[in-house]
Amino acid sequence: MILKKKINFDKLPEHIAFIMDGNGRWAKERGLKRVLGHRAGVEVITKMVRHADKLGVKILTFYAFSTENWKRPKEEVDEIFRLMTEYINNHKQEFYANDVKLHISGDINKLSAALQNEIIETVAKTKSNKGLLVNIALNYGSRTEIINAINKIISDKIDYVDEATFKKYLQTEDIADPDLVVRTSGEYRLSNFMLYQCAYSELYFPKIYWPDFNEKELERAIVIYQKRTRRMGNI
Repeated sequence: MILKKKINFDKLPEHIAFIMDGNGRWAKERGLKRVLGHRAGVEVITKMVRHADKLGVKILTFYAFSTENWKRPKEEVDEIFRLMTEYINNHKQEFYANDVKLHISGDINKLSAALQNEIIETVAKTKSNKGLLVNIALNYGSRTEIINAINKIISDKIDYVDEATFKKYLQTEDIADPDLVVRTSGEYRLSNFMLYQCAYSELYFPKIYWPDFNEKELERAIVIYQKRTRRMGNI
């Protein structure tokens, strides 16, 4: 990669999260159906997992389907779930071979039976893996996550809650907060994504669509991240 020599490998972001935006617009500009944009987007997930693993990044999160995305046409929703089923099925052997751990954030109960089965099987079989952690946010919404956490705390009759306690009730309980959030397509929003976890994340908004995001763009995002000063409230 052209930019690889510019990366400081001693200061890699531990966790990079992607809001994968622009698949539909990418397809429309090429005279293609939106679903083909989503297919191209899934191929980028594969590239990111493989390249981030080579670079030494520890955690990747992909915002694949939000709780608000149910408003989209049924054909498009069904295709997104079919593509995610296909992705997990096609790559689970690669996960096993490369010590990759799969985690899912979101309510999978509303997903197709086929996708639920792939998730349950692959998450269980990779549970003890120690390599790259791939977290896919499916049917995920941060506000719902926070409200559910509060209700569980109330149900457990906990009188005092600090940050450490609250984190245990989130779907990212054992996952470090994102150091870097990348949202493609030039939109400047988090769109209900990890609102609690991203309190101190560095945000990067490249103007390219997700299907055009590649290994070089990943390295550029890391270089930009490493030029930032993360004070976390300090001087």
